[in-house]
Amino acid sequence: MAAGGQTVNLGQLIGQALALHQQGRLDEAEKLYSRALKMQRDNFDALHLLGVLNQQRGKPGEAYRLIASALKVQPNSPDALSNLAMALSALKRPDEALKSLDKALVVAPGHGDALNNRGNVLLELKRPSEAIAAFDAVLAQAPRHLQARINRGNALTELGRAAEALADYDAALSMAPGHPLALYNRGNALRLLDRDQDAIASYDAALKAAPQHLNAWLNRGQVLAALNRHQDAIESYGRALALQPDFADAHFNAAMSLLTIGDYARGFAEYEWRWKRTGMTVRKEFRRPPWLGETSLAGKTILLHAEQGLGDTVQFVRYVPRLAQMGARVVLEVQPALKELLGGLDGVASIAGRGEPLPPYDVHCPLGSLPLAFKTDVSNVPAAIPYLTASDARLEKWRPRLEALPSPRIALTWSGNASHPNDRNRSLLLAQLEPLLSAPGASFVSVQRELRDSDAEALARDPRVLNLGPELNDFADTAAVLTLADLVITVDTSVAHVAGALGRAAFVLLPFQPDWRWTLDRDTSPWYPAMRLFRQASVGDWSSVIARLRAALPGAQ
Repeated sequence: MAAGGQTVNLGQLIGQALALHQQGRLDEAEKLYSRALKMQRDNFDALHLLGVLNQQRGKPGEAYRLIASALKVQPNSPDALSNLAMALSALKRPDEALKSLDKALVVAPGHGDALNNRGNVLLELKRPSEAIAAFDAVLAQAPRHLQARINRGNALTELGRAAEALADYDAALSMAPGHPLALYNRGNALRLLDRDQDAIASYDAALKAAPQHLNAWLNRGQVLAALNRHQDAIESYGRALALQPDFADAHFNAAMSLLTIGDYARGFAEYEWRWKRTGMTVRKEFRRPPWLGETSLAGKTILLHAEQGLGDTVQFVRYVPRLAQMGARVVLEVQPALKELLGGLDGVASIAGRGEPLPPYDVHCPLGSLPLAFKTDVSNVPAAIPYLTASDARLEKWRPRLEALPSPRIALTWSGNASHPNDRNRSLLLAQLEPLLSAPGASFVSVQRELRDSDAEALARDPRVLNLGPELNDFADTAAVLTLADLVITVDTSVAHVAGALGRAAFVLLPFQPDWRWTLDRDTSPWYPAMRLFRQASVGDWSSVIARLRAALPGAQ
């Protein structure tokens, strides 16, 4: 009964619920939708709209159940099919979502929401070019469709077309000044364009409009870190964590900044969140419990397993002798390319390549967790250098080739793995080393196993550089060549770590924002004290780095 004793019919009830829904009064709307379903349990509108409400509340499972029930009543409703797709997408079922949207567009070609949602699902499926076509179709019929304009920018960003994406975000902001999502995504595009200060300003504007935008706090912190403003970055990550304490990406990024500024106590504790961050491969299950320094290892076997890059493995195996001194029998599981080199490490009882059968063990520890287990800080980093040595057999294999070259013999690595997230900042082209290669009297040896096509062509034409990369079977070969060289010059790759672990004289070229292990504002590393670090003074400025390095070469005037 309505006020005054008047009967409210079903249509009126749903109309009232929808009005409340549109006002954002979700609790009241939900009560009325539920009341409508008690009156008619298969009412299409009540089922569909209550499903949409649950989707808005972050309950995609319930949304899917309700909208699927609505579609049993009206199987060809394009609105319901489109909204069902959004629930499926939230449930990580994008292929099914795409089928639902395609059905909606068969029923209603040109349906704006279905086209827009289809574009979003295609983005989820990593098909950005097709997504742009969907957004273009929306904008062709509705040029001021705000979400399609923003989404088109997102697809362009995904394709690396940041300048075009920026134009879309600016167009969206001309329609809706201060729109937080447009401002946030605009910041992302500006980052790709290396306009860091502008990106921060865009994130700040987004956060003024939407202070609880987690990813805006996160990405703002990442830009601040890229500018080496790590204390400010840590504060930004902290704002995200105040909103969501279990936000793994914020914890991990905070770890990187804390470690960079030398706060190892907090940094390595935060580093343990790496297992839960976006895109991280979940560590495999081990039969025995983990060890993080809490219990005695006397008489026990501990499995240490590589979990990240080759350089990380080389850096952290330095703890093996300490574990052996504690009475542990140490089993190593490492990348196959490192197996022979690390098999000779003091304290290793057994070594396996990743994927090979493992012997019995009592406890296990990821290599990257050893600094935490040993309560490492900058003052007590195990730095008994060298802790790796090249085998006699590999040295004899390479000695004739290296000793035939005039001294000084310089081993070179100028680029790393192209898939590394920071590769565009840390790697060079061979042509950029020209001032170095022109140094009189020096012999240069490339130890790169991977080459960009342009570098491969340039290297083949340059008689000044002996290309040994294709002949290096594993890091045992690399270690022998580095040992026989007089100097190693490298960017931040696994070669730097191997040279450091061997105690070789090494010059390391670092980008403006260095990886955490190289710290800031110093020309040595606590992890590899024998190295000299040559840092960019500004983003992308390799020329001054190479000039300083050239002046530091043996015999340079």
